[in-house]
Amino acid sequence: MGGLGAPELLIILVIFMLIFGAAKLPKLARSLGESSKEFKRGLAEGAAEADAAEPQTKPDAKS
Repeated sequence: MGGLGAPELLIILVIFMLIFGAAKLPKLARSLGESSKEFKRGLAEGAAEADAAEPQTKPDAKS
């Protein structure tokens, strides 16, 4: 029991073509890629802000 194989992906692609039309699929994919890039950029900015907000402390040097 695993992921999607080639036949399943082909069926999904055909369904998307029927729903959205072949002309809109590239625009839809481009939009999805841009939103994914923006989401990743936002995550990186949030992580950078969280790191900057943490106080920088040195670990205790007990030897």
